[in-house]
Amino acid sequence: MTTFWWVRHGPTHAKSMVGWTDLAADLSDTDALSRLSDFLPDAPVVSSDLRRAKHTADAIQLGRTRLPDDPALREFNFGDWEMAPFRDDPVMRAFWEEPGDISAPNGESWNSVRQRVDGAVDHYRNLGEKNIIIVAHMGVIMGQLQRAKSQTAYEACGHRIDPLSVTQIVVSDPWRVPLINHKP
Repeated sequence: MTTFWWVRHGPTHAKSMVGWTDLAADLSDTDALSRLSDFLPDAPVVSSDLRRAKHTADAIQLGRTRLPDDPALREFNFGDWEMAPFRDDPVMRAFWEEPGDISAPNGESWNSVRQRVDGAVDHYRNLGEKNIIIVAHMGVIMGQLQRAKSQTAYEACGHRIDPLSVTQIVVSDPWRVPLINHKP
């Protein structure tokens, strides 16, 4: 059994579709980072290779083993929509309302991101660790909630995942989700 402690990176304050753009996180709330670190178990920490996740992982590491950054844990590649505000475009609307195989032009679909992240999670699951802390992105965490709760992608998109929140997924038979969007 492995318990994944999913942490969403610190806020970027961007008001657009941020996927693979390498924005920095605002980590100025040191009290929130300290509470978050104190809440998490003594476990290895891994993150996406994007700065907002890497720097958040570094800020909460505090003596924990730091595993190499993993590009498989990146947020969606929004392709031609990257850094664009949400607009009432039929394909963009369908991407969120009917998540699955629809993708942004030159980007990734929900299902392709799930496949990429599922492979990474299965790898970490096989390390034999009881707990693993993963600092990642909203879409990545929602995809793992879909997997753990056997939900549709649309249902998974309904979960709120705030910056610096914790979502706990216990990989057992059956998978359990004790915490979603917990703010320590």
